[in-house]
Amino acid sequence: MLRVLKAAWILFWAILLTLILFFPIVIAALVGKRGDAAFHGTQVYAWIILKVCGIRLRVRGKENIEPGQRYVILSNHASYFDPPALVLALGLQYRWVIKKELRKVPLFGLALETSRNLFIDRSKGSDALESIKRGVGQLPDGTSILIFPEGTRSWDGKLLPFKKGGFVIAQDGQLPILPITICGSHQRLPKGSAAFSSGEIEIVIHPPMASGALPLDDLMTDVRNSIASSL
Repeated sequence: MLRVLKAAWILFWAILLTLILFFPIVIAALVGKRGDAAFHGTQVYAWIILKVCGIRLRVRGKENIEPGQRYVILSNHASYFDPPALVLALGLQYRWVIKKELRKVPLFGLALETSRNLFIDRSKGSDALESIKRGVGQLPDGTSILIFPEGTRSWDGKLLPFKKGGFVIAQDGQLPILPITICGSHQRLPKGSAAFSSGEIEIVIHPPMASGALPLDDLMTDVRNSIASSL
């Protein structure tokens, strides 16, 4: 019974916040040239959803972020709590690369689209990657891009194999990679469950890595090892 009540609680707040913040975020996105104000609206959403679920954030390594620098941010992914945790923890403007299916979610998908996030159709392979590259090139100066290189949430919190897309984007745009480790989110809200548990999520920000200094496979290995080192 408690699991059902917890699932209903988080669903209630997710719907309520979407209804309340939808118009302010969309209006801010349409009026603002950069989309920064809309991003701040998502931070409000993230702060409230974590607060009502009793989630505390601990952040390490913020000194590794250079203000104004553009990054390809790559993070592990094991929970629906990961996106709001990252929105609050990193303290820099970025846009998501999101699977196209989320565009169909009522209100939420439109808010994501007008906020200048990038949608990817994973069934289109190299064509999808090219469209993301073009989208990244059109982002405002100083705006980073965030990708989950596993492509989906892990069932057990352990790292899945990494996909090459984020690394190719970084090398193509000559952008540094900012590796991020999220610890504890799987325990708070595991994949396949809507019953959360209150507690701490830790975000570890690792030193950036130059994307052009290594062959692609070696770069992927180094970034994976960096993220895995704090799990």
